[in-house]
Amino acid sequence: MTELPSTAKAVIIGGGIIGCSTAYHLAKLGWTDTVLLERKKLTSGTTFHAAGLVGQLRSNANITQLLGYSVDLYNKIEEETGLGTGWKMNGGLRLACNEERWTEVKRQATTAHSFGLEMELLTPKEAQELWPLMDISDVIGAAFMPTDGQANPSDITQALAKGARMAGARIFEDTKVTDIEIENGKIRAVITEHGRIECEKVICCAGQWTRTFAKRFGVNVPLVPMEHQYMVTEPFEGVPSGLPTLRDPDRLTYYKEEVGGLVMGGYEPNPIPWAKDGIPQGFHYTLLDSNFDHFEQLMEQALGRVPALEHAGIKTLTNGPESFTPDGNFIIGEAPELRNFYVGAGFNAFGIAAGGGAGMALAEWVKNGEPPFDLWSADIRRFGRPHFDTDWVRTRTVEAYGKHYTMAWPHEEHDSGRPCRKSPLYDTLKSQGACFGEKLGWERPNWFADAARGETPKDVYSFGRQNWFDAVGREHKAAREAAVLYDQTSFAKFALKGPDAQAAMNWICANDVNKPVGSLIYTQMLNDKGGIECDLTVGRVAHDEFYIVTGTGYATHDFDWIRRNIPDGMNCQLFDITSSNAVLSLMGPKARGILAAVTRDDVSNDGFKFGTISTIGIAGCPVQALRVTYVGELGWELHLPVEYAQTVYAALMEAGKPHGLVNAGYRSIESLRLEKGYRAWGSDIGPDHTPFEAGLGWAVKLRKDIPFKGRAAAEAQKADGVKKMLACFTTDPGVVLLGRETIYRNGERVGWLTSGGYGHTVGKSIGYGYIRNPEGVDADYVLTGDYELEVATERVPCKVQLSPLYDPSMSRVKA
Repeated sequence: MTELPSTAKAVIIGGGIIGCSTAYHLAKLGWTDTVLLERKKLTSGTTFHAAGLVGQLRSNANITQLLGYSVDLYNKIEEETGLGTGWKMNGGLRLACNEERWTEVKRQATTAHSFGLEMELLTPKEAQELWPLMDISDVIGAAFMPTDGQANPSDITQALAKGARMAGARIFEDTKVTDIEIENGKIRAVITEHGRIECEKVICCAGQWTRTFAKRFGVNVPLVPMEHQYMVTEPFEGVPSGLPTLRDPDRLTYYKEEVGGLVMGGYEPNPIPWAKDGIPQGFHYTLLDSNFDHFEQLMEQALGRVPALEHAGIKTLTNGPESFTPDGNFIIGEAPELRNFYVGAGFNAFGIAAGGGAGMALAEWVKNGEPPFDLWSADIRRFGRPHFDTDWVRTRTVEAYGKHYTMAWPHEEHDSGRPCRKSPLYDTLKSQGACFGEKLGWERPNWFADAARGETPKDVYSFGRQNWFDAVGREHKAAREAAVLYDQTSFAKFALKGPDAQAAMNWICANDVNKPVGSLIYTQMLNDKGGIECDLTVGRVAHDEFYIVTGTGYATHDFDWIRRNIPDGMNCQLFDITSSNAVLSLMGPKARGILAAVTRDDVSNDGFKFGTISTIGIAGCPVQALRVTYVGELGWELHLPVEYAQTVYAALMEAGKPHGLVNAGYRSIESLRLEKGYRAWGSDIGPDHTPFEAGLGWAVKLRKDIPFKGRAAAEAQKADGVKKMLACFTTDPGVVLLGRETIYRNGERVGWLTSGGYGHTVGKSIGYGYIRNPEGVDADYVLTGDYELEVATERVPCKVQLSPLYDPSMSRVKA
């Protein structure tokens, strides 16, 4: 077709694999009035030079599901369209060359089993039988996933494009998008060099061009281009045509067979960012100059694994730019800054593996207004303020690229771009031994080292108990027996104000927020399927104003969810006031005595009840005190203007001396909340989990005749029962639980752990996970089974319960 249409339902910008896959899936969903625009030729950006390995396993169940969908699609698209794709399901090998890596591989195998994927552990000799070219003198073991494979990136993209056309979508090459017409915050049209297309929705799949293009319209897409090289050899003797793909992370390299030769590439620790001053005009079907000097470090590693490479002819050393992100995951979803502007970009050199599934998910997101399942780890709303600065994004992305094949340690923190966002107490806490972690740019104390004990505030990573285990145990004990003070300034804090604030909140919230001024309400916010989109605390500070507190990492996501779900016509405004207030959380059985020593206000149990919010005075500061806890002890969150933080902190610490008050960090919060059974959004709960499945049905206002978003789904589930239920598992303290361990009930796989850790009061390893049964799950079903957990491929016995392990009101441990 040569004539550009004047209107379309959706316009896709970018003709790489993601754009073509999205067009294919939208057309399959009935959106035949979809137009894809490519400024040059299909695949001419970065798709054409991709290496084409297709691996499925990721640490997140739903990303693994998405990659598995790609494999299913690639298995059938050639037959559907008649175009060859180069797709071969020849399996994938992953090597381990030291004990820590072997532990990582075994944990990955357990993750695969949790998600229903076949993954076999092999001896070095068995691995060599599958990949006879390699030297195995340093190999300890290997994992083989038979459903992995490889594809020709350009061919598979052309097949998806043909499938899209067959289903009714229209694709235009050599059609550059020059602008988007926006009126009063709404997309009206896409402007191209050949004309205007009126449309409601735009899907930007423009690869490494996406950040610059989207920025013109106020949309932040944190990605930068990086040079990525791989070598293609001439054919040489001994390369079987059915050779599996091979990943050798300890040597930072990957391999696949190609026409009797090998493709070899990798992820060097010192990558080279590209196009720091912008991508050159007219850049398409273009490669960068080969950098043999930089590639030499990977070549040396490869020769140790595949000695035959020493005599193989080199056909090409391909150097092509790829878009990478600060956390190594891709970016998908509707932009929080502009309604109906969707993004699919930043695929970190696994765009071919993700292409089929990402296009499916993006198409469903466009059609239905929400993803087909929880994609939080790839959601564009996981980013925030630091990611607007391209220099910061590039600095962090260089680190993420360099870690692509390094060990994925539990609890690992990034080092680059730090410190960025600091609490007023940062320097004070650092001088007192704080070891900081980072989330959304914020520096947050994870634990405190005791110099008198010879401790250094630096994480030492391993798959066993890490070096901060004892320090966190001391903080945990103080929280249970005395008191601790947490700097939680990084909490996201919003204000919703206006005459219709209460009506809007009661529509968005699952719990009833129509409570007296001074009430504090714990609530979820549900999607139309009844899934938990937000999990937060709401304080009613005036008849027309609410104070909303949520987790640090969810600032962009939760603000966007609340703003977009305020019903049309309601008069209220949402403000992000995160940076205005510091937060000091005073927790522990002696918290009241400490607080009473620094304020003249009544903080007795009768004078300041649980679940209330009140302004009190401390050291000349008006403090908004919230009586709430996430650690299972008496406590208050103290929210105060940042300029008072040092003064109030000093007053509390001085008053706390006779009570045993100590500083504490986020890792003790995790240990404490696991014992008390508090849920964490993003792991235990999320859009794929409902309050009734998670044991939070008590916080849903079904007894009241009040409409709210998700009510119909919640009512149906309460009536019909659930098919999965969150339960607590405990096992021997020597077993390290991290999450994603497989749950077996009576010998049958029924789910996986959503979170794991250690409870220092109960003296056990603790995990939470959903027990699934298509026929239905209730308390009796959960409690009558015999359970095991698969941890690094080994089965260990465990106990299950639905009640908290620790309940301070009953003064006993229930494990």
